[in-house]
Amino acid sequence: MSRPPLKRSRGRQRELPTFYYHQHFLELLDFVSAQYAHVLAPEQIELIRLFRELDQPAQCLYVRLVNRKGRIFAANKLKYPEIGDLDQQLTRLRTAGWVGSPDPALFEDVLASLTKAEIYTGVARSFPGLSRSLRKAELIDFVHQHYDAPTFMADVELGRLLVQRRADWVRFLLFLYFGECREGLSRFTMRDMGLVRTHSFTDTYEARFSDREEALQTYYFATRLRAFEHGTERQRRALADGVSTWPDPGFDAASRLRDRLAYAMGREAEKAGDSEAAMSLYRRGDSSECGERIVRLLLAQGQREQARAHLEASLDNPRSDEEWCFASDLYQQKFGRKRTSSLTDALRAAGTIELDEAHSGNSERAAMSHFEKRGQRAFRAENTLWRSLFGLLFWDELFAPDSAALHSPFEGLPSSLREGSFYDLHATVIEEKLAGLADATGTKRRLLKTSTRFFGTANGVFRWRRSMAETMFALIDHARPDAVAAVLRRICRDYPDTRYGFPDLLVIDESGARFVEIKARGDQIRRNQLVRMQQMREAGLRAEVLRINWVLDPEQTYVVVDVETTGGSGEQHRITELAAVKVRDGRVIDRFQSLVNPQRLIPASITRLTGITDAMVASAPPFMDIADDFSAFVGDAIFVAHNVNFDYGFVSREYARLGQRFRYAKLCTCASMRRLYPGLPSYSLGALCAEFDVPLTQHHRALCDAEAAAELLLLINEKRAEELEVGRASGEKAGP
Repeated sequence: MSRPPLKRSRGRQRELPTFYYHQHFLELLDFVSAQYAHVLAPEQIELIRLFRELDQPAQCLYVRLVNRKGRIFAANKLKYPEIGDLDQQLTRLRTAGWVGSPDPALFEDVLASLTKAEIYTGVARSFPGLSRSLRKAELIDFVHQHYDAPTFMADVELGRLLVQRRADWVRFLLFLYFGECREGLSRFTMRDMGLVRTHSFTDTYEARFSDREEALQTYYFATRLRAFEHGTERQRRALADGVSTWPDPGFDAASRLRDRLAYAMGREAEKAGDSEAAMSLYRRGDSSECGERIVRLLLAQGQREQARAHLEASLDNPRSDEEWCFASDLYQQKFGRKRTSSLTDALRAAGTIELDEAHSGNSERAAMSHFEKRGQRAFRAENTLWRSLFGLLFWDELFAPDSAALHSPFEGLPSSLREGSFYDLHATVIEEKLAGLADATGTKRRLLKTSTRFFGTANGVFRWRRSMAETMFALIDHARPDAVAAVLRRICRDYPDTRYGFPDLLVIDESGARFVEIKARGDQIRRNQLVRMQQMREAGLRAEVLRINWVLDPEQTYVVVDVETTGGSGEQHRITELAAVKVRDGRVIDRFQSLVNPQRLIPASITRLTGITDAMVASAPPFMDIADDFSAFVGDAIFVAHNVNFDYGFVSREYARLGQRFRYAKLCTCASMRRLYPGLPSYSLGALCAEFDVPLTQHHRALCDAEAAAELLLLINEKRAEELEVGRASGEKAGP
């Protein structure tokens, strides 16, 4: 059985033992031998036995080679002092068939492993006039044009090169363990260093493949998909040439990989302008994505009746709600005289709210603030809310040791979810729990109990967040329980296709819960988002799209900040003075100013620049004593400064030292002046004040600099208003 992962030391990264990689490989062998004896061929089982018969130093050297990139390596460059005499171990590995000399079958690997100088030296013997300025890639192209593999390898000195034999055996073992193609054992190392978390709710696993044929079919397409995604152009062409030899997959996992490969290769053929090859590749797949591309290519080629037949087949027997949505849309547009898609219709029909353009960097946060100002509660929801609620409500069915069907310690997503069998396996318990949603108090109590007991446990369904309970409880308290149950039931039945696409926000208003998808100008609504909102409406929930129209809001409050510090940046420097002016509707309405005790000496160079001395700050309050007052002063304003990241960084670090979050929308007067008033010789605060006649009587004192930056903000807002007016006018002409 598998060895338990090494524990991570509290407070620091775990130090790995000397032969950690050897332990990882033995863990892999133990696990695969126990879980996949029914999948391994006799010769693969024999290789495991032969490996175990090697002495430990030879085993360690082979595992080191397994972890190296590529199969070819230079023996004279290996440096593993913990193993001892490498020449001796290489001899043992060579004698036992674990390493050997390169042969023409590894032509591409040999080319990749040679240096440019080595390739040139070999080629120059036959082509003495060859330019030395050629890059390695150009030399490799030259070799392909003028050599076959045996001739080239005969001309090049390969004595120092060795090849890792039985690499395909190792890759297959890794595939059985992880369910995907991987090179090396880095995931084990990252786990032991605490960089990758593994689950802890079970130590029993089920094989991901029921027999050898299923494993081999899935491996066949997995290796080709990886080669296509990571290979060279020449390797991708070879894959395309071999499409006709693809087997017909008889298993779901293999079919899904085949579909992904067909779609990826088809898209590349389309981009290359070869629509016939693309069509042939898409026809090898059986996914809705491949089907959509077939229809669009048929329409582009003028084959309307064939396209109609494909669309009607998708409407009669859709593979997913997304496919039906696409087929319905396109059928109406091409054959039903409808001019726009339902995606466009949804955006055009969406309501609009006007928000200050300074918030455009975080439209969801801006919309939440908009709702909260109107007495409503708003929460980030999207996929996090529904997956957290689903995972916690059905934790026992998903993760309890006697029901969790997992394939390896690195996987947290039960196979029943991946394969779509979760509802059928647990239908009675699922329906009981969904009916129990009508008892809001009891449901919240059960969710809280589960989250308290298992908080932080790694799983593949959701990420733990401290605030997750607040959002879930708001939904349970304000949404119809039967509507929530309908959405969760759909997730139970079809988790892979329903875990994404939920609206951005949950808003609690006077009528209860509603879900809002936020779209700023230029944003597109995705098909799965539209489908998810339709499903939520069918369940009885309110779900809508809301567009943001960016404006210059005269009621928006800005706090223009300046800090003086003991030095540039970083944890070692601190604030010596903090000042801010509050601006609304084009005028200053309030001020804040305080010297701050930095609790360290002020360098003489800083005193010369600012005039602030150690004596001046000796009796000043430390930042912790003014933190609450400054937070109250800022309120929900936009944080403005000249070179804003400097001031914002210092202030946010001070709050971090107190264990408090400091997060606000930011606006930089320096960057904004560069954009709105281009062509000036300098954009320093002093230069801009001189350019625009802004008073700056005590430069490098916080309040004076903040007031000067506030004057620049007024100039910026004038220009922003002009830009927004022009944009609105052009948008009205162009239409939605």
